[in-house]
Amino acid sequence: MRLLFCGDVVGRSGREAVTGNVPVLRQQLGIDFVVANGENAAGGFGITLDLARELLQGGVDVITTGNHVWDQRQAIGQIAAEPRLLRPLNFPPGTPGRGAAVFPAPGGRKVFVVNLMGRLFMDALDDPFQAVERELRAQRMGPGGVDAIVVDIHAEATSEKMAVGHFCDGRVSLVVGSHSHVPTADGHILPGGTAYQTDAGMCADYDSVIGMQKGPAVQRFVRKMPGEKPTAAEGPGTLCAVYVETDDRTGLAKRIAPVRAGGKLSPAMP
Repeated sequence: MRLLFCGDVVGRSGREAVTGNVPVLRQQLGIDFVVANGENAAGGFGITLDLARELLQGGVDVITTGNHVWDQRQAIGQIAAEPRLLRPLNFPPGTPGRGAAVFPAPGGRKVFVVNLMGRLFMDALDDPFQAVERELRAQRMGPGGVDAIVVDIHAEATSEKMAVGHFCDGRVSLVVGSHSHVPTADGHILPGGTAYQTDAGMCADYDSVIGMQKGPAVQRFVRKMPGEKPTAAEGPGTLCAVYVETDDRTGLAKRIAPVRAGGKLSPAMP
């Protein structure tokens, strides 16, 4: 199976980078299943049901989120209406939505997607390791199970992301980090056969400060005073993603490669 994970989608530029490139990539690379982190799709802060459906109609199969999932308050009441929109699994019981689910893929195959959020320098959620362990005990890859498992670990600390990768090694197809908005160069296959990359980067205008307009963002650092509300940058967006090929028998990874298309960054294709 061929999987694509698109990094954090920021604002209109990010949405256009995804909807403009994903259909082409699906055809060129034979992509079977696409996951995108959409928690910054609404002007850099949260996501709405309409914007989620825009991404889904543009070629994405499942949307993960993170610490900004509730920034658009209507999402609290809307998330249950779209089963392909996930929120972090390790929110406390009773939180709207769900954090993991099995989704159909071409050829009658199934992909299990898990959305986790880290706790270092983030909100104090439940333990992500215990949360993913419970899910992996219930779902397994290979004959009689799902065909692939993708884990999005939305976290600040690279160490915590790496720890999740090793914790899941040999049991999932891909562990990929989101949240930092900068693509890392450490994509590789762990000893147990799980593909790993610390951060997929962002789908956004890179002439910015992590997707937000650079002028006000710079001044907030220089003056150390609150200024105007950050606004998503609106120049041409770059799609940053991770491409993974899996073994059809085991679901484990055979290949991982970066994908970059459009905008400011140098292009990269498998």
